[in-house]
Amino acid sequence: MTKRATTTEAILESISDGVFTVDSDWRITTFNRAAEEITGTPREEAVGKVCSDVFRCSMCETGCALRETLASGRPVIGRTGFIIDAHGGRVPISVSTAVLRDSRGRITGGAETFRNLSEIEALRKELRGRCEAGDIVSRSPLMKRIFEVLPAVAASTSTVLVQGETGTGKELLARTIHSMSPRSQGPFVAVNCSALPDTLLESELFGYKAGAFTGAGKDKPGRFALARGGTLFLDEIGELAPPMQVKLLRFLQDRRFEPLGAVRSESSDARVITATNRDLHAAMKEGGFREDLYYRVNVMRIEMPPLRRRLEDVPILVDSFIGHLNKVQGRSIRGISPEALSILMAHDWPGNVRELENVIERAFIVCSGETIGIESLPPELSGGTIPAKRLRGMRETRRETDAAAIRAAFARLGDRPSAVAKDLGIHRSTLYRMMKALGIERNGS
Repeated sequence: MTKRATTTEAILESISDGVFTVDSDWRITTFNRAAEEITGTPREEAVGKVCSDVFRCSMCETGCALRETLASGRPVIGRTGFIIDAHGGRVPISVSTAVLRDSRGRITGGAETFRNLSEIEALRKELRGRCEAGDIVSRSPLMKRIFEVLPAVAASTSTVLVQGETGTGKELLARTIHSMSPRSQGPFVAVNCSALPDTLLESELFGYKAGAFTGAGKDKPGRFALARGGTLFLDEIGELAPPMQVKLLRFLQDRRFEPLGAVRSESSDARVITATNRDLHAAMKEGGFREDLYYRVNVMRIEMPPLRRRLEDVPILVDSFIGHLNKVQGRSIRGISPEALSILMAHDWPGNVRELENVIERAFIVCSGETIGIESLPPELSGGTIPAKRLRGMRETRRETDAAAIRAAFARLGDRPSAVAKDLGIHRSTLYRMMKALGIERNGS
């Protein structure tokens, strides 16, 4: 072995990326130490085998980077995929490829380096977990507090009351609680209590027996029965008429209900989650909602904040909606322009997250380029109907939301900068620097 070959081998053995080479028959000719560690396959077992038998890579069949390089003569840099290691584990990797030539310039095979992305993927999942719960995405401290209690709420069987303005995502939160609960394999049954008249709502919730009324030719199970083993979501519960409130109260007390026309009651173990955009406590004080029912549904109350109180979530929500629409519509919109995002950040969002989603969907339809610009936004947002004083720049809007988050954390945690920094997910030195830039004193004023 020449000195040059020895040096090359020493270099290959010292690097942390996996390296292997193949001949013209796709059989592995070299296999370094890192390749052994990443794949879990000893060198003596790998050398001489066809590379696809060793790697079992997601790209082997349809998008082999090395095959592409050998066909075109051009290298592939940083293509991502995964391999199945010797233990059956799924290992995310990025690969780069090159052609091997002899001294006369003839192609003799190919070389591939691959990097284990497991730690990066784990970090990405950890960061994603900090701002996601189910299908809900947020970076708001207000939503962070909700995310913190969701696991405990989901694990219990207690009734939940979700309050919030229209469009804040109350049903999405209910579905998230269901998906995180031990009942996730059971049904999720949703009923909008304001969408049906009382007579129809009663039969929808409790079902009926054959002959209960004209046209009832056979038994029909109600939503309480259909939700057995799962979750029943009662939206707009504040709109229930007094007689229906009494029947719901009975179910919450003893888990029994009577279908229309039945001679005996039935039971259901359905977990109940309710939601309303009304102030139920005020409605109770005014006599519009039963006090005993209020305390039955208000075992665990979650307040969904309006979007205008979590404007820092607008960019991440926009990215989420664009990603979803790209998949559904087969588009490749890359994002939104800073100017358009500035207008979205300046809006009050009376329709909350649902309104934002509708705006992005409309922009998606009319956008002809790769980026959503001001021209793609609805006229009421971009056509001069917004007062000039509200068309603030991104920097000013960000300053306001940062200052509001810091003051809220100090108000909640007291004069404890370390606790405030931890609550906001930033380093204490970063907190001090932001406080100085924003003119915030130690007491949060």
